Amino acid sequence: MAYKREDNYNDDVTQQIAGHVREILHLLGEDEGREGLLKTPERVAKSLQFLTKGYGENGVEIIRSAMFDEKYRQMVLVRDIELFSMCEHHILPFIGKCHVAYIPDGRITGLSKIARVVETYARRLQVQERLTVQIRDCIQESLNPLGVAVVIEANHTCMQIRGVEKSNAITTTSAFSGIFLSSSRTRNEFLNLIRG
Repeated sequence: MAYKREDNYNDDVTQQIAGHVREILHLLGEDEGREGLLKTPERVAKSLQFLTKGYGENGVEIIRSAMFDEKYRQMVLVRDIELFSMCEHHILPFIGKCHVAYIPDGRITGLSKIARVVETYARRLQVQERLTVQIRDCIQESLNPLGVAVVIEANHTCMQIRGVEKSNAITTTSAFSGIFLSSSRTRNEFLNLIRG
């Protein structure tokens, strides 16, 4: 199998970021010209562009690209969606899983679109609280369902490898709309389902 180069990068942006990374390496006391670091600035630049590619994507458009009329009015749940994002306070990753449910009101979307929406908002500099609400609001706006529920569970490396250094801490956030707010029965059904 031939090596495939990732080529979704803006070369001008890559070079601008790489220049700043070289300066950071120098300020940290490294020899940015040594063999092991020669290509590091470009690698970091491409990595940052990949990890923040969500800025160029629109969650509402993703959902609306695969909407279908359907009379189904029970819960649709996509759980354990892998989530990788970057803490905007330290530019360090937080990693976890996202559970998303909605109750249709005449319209559904392709199941993969739910995961793509999670990815779109996760691939930005984030705080977990805002990310949770953005996913909920996107699905609510796009489909106008009877309600949306989102729960994210994540480990934050900014807490694990620096600062308080608590490697087992898990942060859980939730956001609900519609029937998930007004009906404890519906909300509890969702919470029981994501517990597996």
